[in-house]
Amino acid sequence: MEVSKRIFSLETETAFSILAKANDLANKGKDIINLGIGQPDFPTPTNIQEAAIKAIKDGYHGYTPSNGIPELRESISELVFNKYKANIKPENVLITPGGKPVIFISAILLGSEDREIIYPDPGFPIYRSMIKYSGAKAVPLKLSEKDNFEINVDQLKELISDKTSLIIINNPNNPTGSYMNKEKISDLVNLLEQYPNVCILSDEIYSNIIFNNEQMPSFLEYESLKNRLIVLEGWSKTYCMTGWRLGWSIWPDNLIEHANKICVNYNSCATSISQYAGLEAIKGSQKELLKIVNEFEKRKEYVFNELNKLDKISCFEPGGAFYAFPNISKTGLNGNKFSEVALEEKGVALVPGSSFGDNANEFIRISFANSLENIKEAIKRLSTIWKK
Repeated sequence: MEVSKRIFSLETETAFSILAKANDLANKGKDIINLGIGQPDFPTPTNIQEAAIKAIKDGYHGYTPSNGIPELRESISELVFNKYKANIKPENVLITPGGKPVIFISAILLGSEDREIIYPDPGFPIYRSMIKYSGAKAVPLKLSEKDNFEINVDQLKELISDKTSLIIINNPNNPTGSYMNKEKISDLVNLLEQYPNVCILSDEIYSNIIFNNEQMPSFLEYESLKNRLIVLEGWSKTYCMTGWRLGWSIWPDNLIEHANKICVNYNSCATSISQYAGLEAIKGSQKELLKIVNEFEKRKEYVFNELNKLDKISCFEPGGAFYAFPNISKTGLNGNKFSEVALEEKGVALVPGSSFGDNANEFIRISFANSLENIKEAIKRLSTIWKK
């Protein structure tokens, strides 16, 4: 039996295979510290858990509208207005089982063999995978260490062509932890306004995890982009709900019906229980969220300071998310070899930079979604890799 040729264009997410290998080693008795997986190590806040239990007891066991329950979409519309002063109709909000479907739908709607889609490199690996699956040409936008892995506006301008249908932007960025402030986003908007036929997918999944008292600048604040802007958001990272599979997105008038139709065809709807839990996450107390972000910032400070004390590693300061992206080239190892030695010999799971594109072979991603105690021990172990 032969499968469709397009299936071979799909790539994978290395973090999951590393997690599986780390778990296998742990099951065999090896002491493993996992700094590889991109999910918070905190439990879902209690009030959200209780809302899910209540939804079960109240009998919310069936299908919901494919675009999500009305009260959840209304709450997101209110959230966006309160946070960004953007007027978004609930009809333009789409609830999905996680954030990945938004990437998939965007690529399917806007990608084809005669089109090009620009994506960040290094970046979340599913961007490139979905672009290639759509048939479009994947055009990498290189994020450079000298620019703190922020988008270089001039470089982006050089990449935009008559074939460009979509530009993917991720702020704060996975895997680098880079953060672009309001001034930088405004510079990008000034450029994007010159290309009215190009859509933008703004992945803002880490919007609530920002450090140094900075505020999240969203493309939703710019009315000039409204008719071609897709925004990806969700609960996974902010509220420690990765396994609940719940995301939300905002779509322009001319795309929302098509996006919803794809949902009808492939997933029917996000789970009803998760949606009611997501409603409580937005409407309920945010005290736990603040505690979680403060803890991530403490860990960020430690990781950044301690990595830069090591004689053969350098790391720029992350501005958001929960990742550090150190340069390990001076150790004499590339990211793949460094990560291999770290796991198999030192018991520390990391993700090599090459997992996030072709421009990061000399880097590794460290997730500080682990206890400070474990992070301290992990960095101690890593410091011995090139001193054998």
